[in-house]
Amino acid sequence: MPKISDIQETPNPNAVKFILREPISYGTSHSFPNAEAAVDDKFAKSIFDVGNVVSVFYMDKMVTVEKTDDAEWDEVLPEMAVPIRAAEAVAVRPTNGNGNGSAGKVGGAIAAAGSDDDPKLREIQALLDEKILPYLAGDGGWLEILELNGSELKIRYQGSCGSCPSSISGTLAAIENMLREDIDPDIEVIAV
Repeated sequence: MPKISDIQETPNPNAVKFILREPISYGTSHSFPNAEAAVDDKFAKSIFDVGNVVSVFYMDKMVTVEKTDDAEWDEVLPEMAVPIRAAEAVAVRPTNGNGNGSAGKVGGAIAAAGSDDDPKLREIQALLDEKILPYLAGDGGWLEILELNGSELKIRYQGSCGSCPSSISGTLAAIENMLREDIDPDIEVIAV
């Protein structure tokens, strides 16, 4: 069972990030924007079952939980910690094929786009992996690329970023400006 190492506030006042001592996944993000989406995930469902939960996001040693507006952290935080402490830790880290137990880089933002055969999409992923995702993860969030159609890039925020006001304004503008400067001056980033 993973022990909670720390609980951190995020820029989203309705979300907190639990830092665990053992991982509950390796290199894959799991995002549940509502209880219905979590019915097949035992861990996420157990957090929603606590009540007053809007969304659950987890990856590696991080769990981000967003509460309802009317719930008070002092009341719901201890309740949320119970299923998190009861979760099963991932026992074996996937190997990279040479048996050394290193899985390489964490998944990346491109997972939902279906294919990373497009060189422009690979460039975007590399830039996001290097310059954006570590900061989002530090705040209990993440993003995934949904689609690149010409110069229109559709992304979806996850975790604490999913409903954070700054992700829709400041963070989105910063991502778009960085991509325009480094990859395509005409790119438009749309959060869905």
